[in-house]
Amino acid sequence: MWALEWEEQFIVIDAGLMFPQEDMPGVDLVLPDISYLLQREKQVAGVFLTHGHEDHIGGLPFALKKLNVPVYGTRLTLGLLKPKLREHRILRESDLREVRVGDAVQMGPFRVETIAVCHSIPDAVALAIDTPVGRVIYTSDFKLDPDPPDGNPTNLERFRVLGDEGVLLLLSDSTNAEREGRSGSERDLHGPFERIFSQAPGRIVVANFASNIHRMQHLVRMAAQFERKVAIVGRSLQQNFKTARELGFLTVPDGVVIPLAEVEKVPVAKLLLLTAGSQGEPMSALTRFAAQRHPFLNVRKDDWVVISARPIPGNERMVHQTVNNLYRHGARVFYSEVGNVHVTGHAQREELRDMLQAVRPKYFIPVHGEYRQLLLHSELARETGIEPDRIAVVEDGETVELDAVSMTRGEKIGTGLVYVDGIGVGDVEQVVLRDRRHLAEDGILVVTLTLDRDTGTVRAGPDLISRGVIEPELSTRLMADARKAALESIRRLVDSHPELSLVQEAIHDAVSRTVYKQTRRRPMVIPVITEI
Repeated sequence: MWALEWEEQFIVIDAGLMFPQEDMPGVDLVLPDISYLLQREKQVAGVFLTHGHEDHIGGLPFALKKLNVPVYGTRLTLGLLKPKLREHRILRESDLREVRVGDAVQMGPFRVETIAVCHSIPDAVALAIDTPVGRVIYTSDFKLDPDPPDGNPTNLERFRVLGDEGVLLLLSDSTNAEREGRSGSERDLHGPFERIFSQAPGRIVVANFASNIHRMQHLVRMAAQFERKVAIVGRSLQQNFKTARELGFLTVPDGVVIPLAEVEKVPVAKLLLLTAGSQGEPMSALTRFAAQRHPFLNVRKDDWVVISARPIPGNERMVHQTVNNLYRHGARVFYSEVGNVHVTGHAQREELRDMLQAVRPKYFIPVHGEYRQLLLHSELARETGIEPDRIAVVEDGETVELDAVSMTRGEKIGTGLVYVDGIGVGDVEQVVLRDRRHLAEDGILVVTLTLDRDTGTVRAGPDLISRGVIEPELSTRLMADARKAALESIRRLVDSHPELSLVQEAIHDAVSRTVYKQTRRRPMVIPVITEI
């Protein structure tokens, strides 16, 4: 999510979400912090969505509950958004405005034109935004596939025309700034898929991103060609398949798709399963299928499984665990390291260079990537002739101020991550995550005792309850020593009649020191004191 502001009027571009990383135990989703947009004097003219991927639309239902403004997007993008809004029970009051590729709309002081770009999802657009000080172009996610499956390549000619007219600032996709060459075409997958379909002795299972409509169309055509029935596994995939089919972005021959309930009636050599979970997400259909924990379908010997996606950085371990489980149960697996079964949806270095040369911006900001990718993209921009002082590598919360003749760094605004845990949004703070990590790493030790309110003497306890610290049979001596340390800490304080909080602190410190001395671990110690 990013925003353009002019005299306290905004337009917001995209509103995505992030899936939790390993250091976020218990967190379901991670959202952008929109508190800056909610300030009383600020006026948001609307949100413009560039395409229907989760990292561009997934956070919008949460944002619209606080910021009910018009939402612009192409037909498929809004089609994929609507079920999310319905699930959050805000579809009826949402103001959705459909735009076509090539349209221009006025949003406050900004005129926004959509430009066709090729990506791993149809109906994706870049934005050319006319502002009071000049034109800003945002490529969003793109690649330069000259012959994409839907016949809609990136309109590089329009970018060149806009470049000829003059572009103040370009913000361009940096995801593949580390990768030399070109990204290749979706059509490059036809040969590898054809070999798999012609040689597989049993079921074929293909996992890819639930929003990769091009890939789904390719696989449905292959299934029809090789007379296989198709079953869709996974709620997100079923929803996107249904939406794309209804809107005409997915063509499915009659009788090819069957309900999951009828899978057992089809010979294994005549079945294709399409599933979500290409990133090894713990509760995804593919992960449960691989571990034989799925309620309907589980991996069998002689299944051929294709993971048609590259692991997102940080997800490699989970993906490899899924691959291990598939192999363990007798499947043959094709993935990024084994078989040419995936083509990226993001431009690589040669294509990024082509975009820079087409637009020829006065200023440049690399976006959509990790810091190393932003930095490498900025170096590429320097190679194409943009001066270093006209390039800014910007991180979350940093602002850039533009006028017709300069680009300077502005003030840093309050931003961060908002965590979703169950039905709670924003009620999990960093301190909560810290405690969860602490519990996961070293466990918990609860010290319970009863004190006489008048004399301060111990009437019962202390009793120690541990979880995740050490095996109970190995901890007899440790628990005895910890109990002794707790009693000694109380005796030292008893004559001064201290407040309860000081007694708790003394017990905490004494027990923590004893446990660390014997185990070199630091469990969370919680003293629970009852006064009678």
